[in-house]
Amino acid sequence: MKKAKTIFNYALLPILLTFSSGIIFIACDQAQKPATGQEDEIIVFADSTEFYQLENSLLTVFGKIIYTPQPENLFLLTRKNIVELEKYRNRKNIILIAPLNSESEVGKYINGMLSSDVKELINSDSISVINKYNLWARNQLLMVLTAPTMEKLNQSILNEHENLLHHFQKISDNRLFQSLYNERFERKDIEAKFLKNYGWMIYVQSDFYLALDESGDNFVWLRRSPGTDMERWIFVHWIENASPAMLNRDTVYSIRDRITEKFYKSSDDQSYVEISDDYKTTLEVNFLNRYALMTQGLWRMNDGSMGGPFTNYTFYDQPTKRLYMLDGSIYAPKYYKKKLIQQVDVILQSFLTEREVKNEVKEKLMKELK
Repeated sequence: MKKAKTIFNYALLPILLTFSSGIIFIACDQAQKPATGQEDEIIVFADSTEFYQLENSLLTVFGKIIYTPQPENLFLLTRKNIVELEKYRNRKNIILIAPLNSESEVGKYINGMLSSDVKELINSDSISVINKYNLWARNQLLMVLTAPTMEKLNQSILNEHENLLHHFQKISDNRLFQSLYNERFERKDIEAKFLKNYGWMIYVQSDFYLALDESGDNFVWLRRSPGTDMERWIFVHWIENASPAMLNRDTVYSIRDRITEKFYKSSDDQSYVEISDDYKTTLEVNFLNRYALMTQGLWRMNDGSMGGPFTNYTFYDQPTKRLYMLDGSIYAPKYYKKKLIQQVDVILQSFLTEREVKNEVKEKLMKELK
């Protein structure tokens, strides 16, 4: 089973071995400054000739195109010379890449970082990815990619592409959640209501409001900035006394279309939201330590008047025998939407059932209802 990401994870496998103990790293400052740069930029330190040979493989992994519906790259790669390391060492996402037999400056740098034990593992094809977190800045990922030869390095990148992508997407999600979460502006009253009435909770930012709370249909809808050109929608729907057999692609599509046809309507009730057939994918993932189906694609009004991207997680909760559907959508026709859909994806990942909420958190939330 594949591990879930966040935002636009098309397939995620168990995390690769992170082998940082064999690298000679300078100790970090206690009070690190946060990493800088764009979330979707990866600084790649590579020899120009070697980068040319590796570029297609790297772009296959990190430059994957998603449609929102505009084509957007998951990550943008920017190559730099190793002599510029000091200038860019505080960036959020960094890759050092060269084959172990390279005589390039990057190759020498990587060789100088590795102990003989680690080099043995690399030469025996046991490892090719070495991650170091928070080396030069807080919430930073430095990834070393190497292999005995250029040919093996190219192949390793392609073989492990889902894991490589997962590492950068996961830390990006963590950084984003830290930037979104602010206890002072958290809608604890709404969270407490969900927990008390329905037995689950989800993080609610202050600028979201509860648009619909349909207990009879087991459906709640959170909206942000309705009526503007940058809307965000989140809904939670659950089915009681469900069966794990309902976890299949066709059932997910059917449930979502049924729900959106009923609740996601135009102001005159003449048109409604449905799943577009374009760029639609459904994958098996590990979502919050549960088997789930993750569906990503585009929604549209059935009259073709509006559309945008959505991400959806559907899973069966054995203790309560509920089928849960968590869904986030974006309507922002004038803007690129990759970062916006990542934001709602990260919020979906804050979901907890009542048994997963710590007692102290539950006690504090219940006070909001008094």
